[in-house]
Amino acid sequence: MKKLKHEAELLKEALRVGAIYVEKRGVATFENTDSANAKAEYIYRLLVHDKQIQPLAKDQENVPNMKHKLALWVARLLPANHPLLKD
Repeated sequence: MKKLKHEAELLKEALRVGAIYVEKRGVATFENTDSANAKAEYIYRLLVHDKQIQPLAKDQENVPNMKHKLALWVARLLPANHPLLKD
């Protein structure tokens, strides 16, 4: 998978937005001590379950690919003029 420009920042935003989504759904709450990997996997699996994103192929299901998928997801949610989407 091709790495996105500002992927780390997009992932951080995806975890923030994803945590809000998870809490609004009422399925979980994240603690400050939860790892970014655990949050990313949980948010990814919930978004796949809710059919918000396309699932990865079974042999591609790993945390780095899940994080990349979340970065792509949040990039689509951001307005076109958002600083993270600029070169």
